[in-house]
Amino acid sequence: MAIKPPFTDLEIEKADSGFYAGNSLPIALISKGIMVALVLWALVFPGNANKTLGSWNWSLLEGFNSFYVIIVGLFFFFLAIIAIIPSTGARVMGQPGEKPEFSNFSWFSMMFGAGLGVGLMVFATAEPLGLWGSNPVTVAGDVEPNTAEALQSAYRYTFLHYGFHAWAIYVITGLSLAYYAYTRDMPLTIRSALTPLLGKYVNGFFGHIVDVLGVVATILGVSVTIGYGVSQFVDGLYAITGMDWMMNMDGDAPAPGKVGLIAGLVTIMTLSILSAVSGVGRGVKYLSNLNLVLSLILLGTFVVFGSFAFAMTTYGTAMVDYILNFLSLSFDAYGPQSAAAFDAALPAEAAPFADALRGGATNAWGSFDGFVSGLEGDAAALSPEVLAASYAAGESGRLFGWQAGWTTFYWAWWIAFSPFVGLFLARISRGRSVREFILGCVFAPALVCFAWMTILGGTAIDLELTGGADGAIIGASNTAKLFVTLGEMISGGLLSALTIMCVVLILTFLVTSADSGILVMNTIMSGGDQDVGNKHKIVWGVILTGVIGSLLLAGGDGGDAIGALRNAMIIGALPFTMVMGLMMVSLAKALHRDGLRDKNVSAAAAE
Repeated sequence: MAIKPPFTDLEIEKADSGFYAGNSLPIALISKGIMVALVLWALVFPGNANKTLGSWNWSLLEGFNSFYVIIVGLFFFFLAIIAIIPSTGARVMGQPGEKPEFSNFSWFSMMFGAGLGVGLMVFATAEPLGLWGSNPVTVAGDVEPNTAEALQSAYRYTFLHYGFHAWAIYVITGLSLAYYAYTRDMPLTIRSALTPLLGKYVNGFFGHIVDVLGVVATILGVSVTIGYGVSQFVDGLYAITGMDWMMNMDGDAPAPGKVGLIAGLVTIMTLSILSAVSGVGRGVKYLSNLNLVLSLILLGTFVVFGSFAFAMTTYGTAMVDYILNFLSLSFDAYGPQSAAAFDAALPAEAAPFADALRGGATNAWGSFDGFVSGLEGDAAALSPEVLAASYAAGESGRLFGWQAGWTTFYWAWWIAFSPFVGLFLARISRGRSVREFILGCVFAPALVCFAWMTILGGTAIDLELTGGADGAIIGASNTAKLFVTLGEMISGGLLSALTIMCVVLILTFLVTSADSGILVMNTIMSGGDQDVGNKHKIVWGVILTGVIGSLLLAGGDGGDAIGALRNAMIIGALPFTMVMGLMMVSLAKALHRDGLRDKNVSAAAAE
């Protein structure tokens, strides 16, 4: 039976003249309107914006935490299946016989620079150290945090957050866009990926909404990335210069203050906008190569002066543990624990004090000792056995709080970043097979992430385990942990040189990330056209600066400021997560139908 040709008549109506000539008015006006409204809300009513975003975020996590976790697991297994199936894995994203545009080395280098960068600089030490002190195994009380026994579970979840699942998120978007663009000659824009499901309806209102969701997710994903990067940039400047005016000195450890964060943000975004409008695109390519070289120098420093043997042993054992627990990591999702469920799990002696016990027992970021020391009155007089049982009653609540605040944050961050990275991966992957794309963009960069996290993070943990750091690295803010680790590892002129190099590396990563994000937003707004005018680059650069700056001001100092950005990003990523679910279904349908068409053509040729 003949199968009708796929729908490819994608038409995105664009303005013929005026400021928005060559761009889609609905996409531009709706997406900019949403972002400007967010900026004004955060500037005019900062307290209300911060509190409301936090409330919305928690309500969303209570209802959709399991959805985030399970759909990301499905993304990976879907990609694994289509890579394994011979007919789908061998399909080339391009015309028959077309060869890849870039060599394997260039392809991987560009992929590494696009998908990583600021995240690895900030979390190379912060992620393993943070998970060493808090992960589901320690939260459940099975091992003590910050001990040798907690190392295995720390890296199990480090590998989860930066491994195959994370890169599968990028590849779902990138593969969908590349497949339709290069096999069906369709625009490289988000709505193209839904044509097998929506057909002609992508040309109207539904298509506009899909593209707007892509723009909003990209802005918020890039905003969080730049927010963390600016915070680390300020920490680095403070380590070099000692200028207190940039920092908030009120806490246990210095953390970037609002003045320092805004000054750093304005510096970074000014350079990014100048780079975007001055035709320094070639310079950005050279900066990307410089980033790779400086990254290798930093990695080499940790190999020579750090705990390399400890790190490599950790890498091997962590990889085995990650694979053995892969299925449970993919689909074990926790739901919120109701007050009634907690009360029912309490021992009878503790029932009268349920309200006093509940908060501490379900706090994912606390400890049993903190739970006991926080009690007052008759509740504090309960026997040690009853208190231990009361704390155990809140285990499911602690596990939900941990997963919602850590793993789900990461999945939302990777999802919000996926239109940006996915579009870039699609651009550089013409002529690659589906299997090659999946293996090259899921497994290869994940293995690099694992090595980076174990060599840098393992050194920091070893310094704490052996007592050399004496809690200095753990006590530092997340964005300062890398600099404190370097200070514990080396000294003198080499330390100063490496600190300056890290600040330069962070600066170039931030500029290229913001520059590329501005280009992606304009590409979506113009219906896939990569040649956009400078005026739109400036406008989006200013809007991006306003979003980040207003949410930093709406939050508190240091980490609290990033919290406002984080809440907005998780909220904004949810609708695009649903779009990605539809992308997966659409791609499955397209691959299946194209396979049937090929069989019909072969049968007709044989006849």
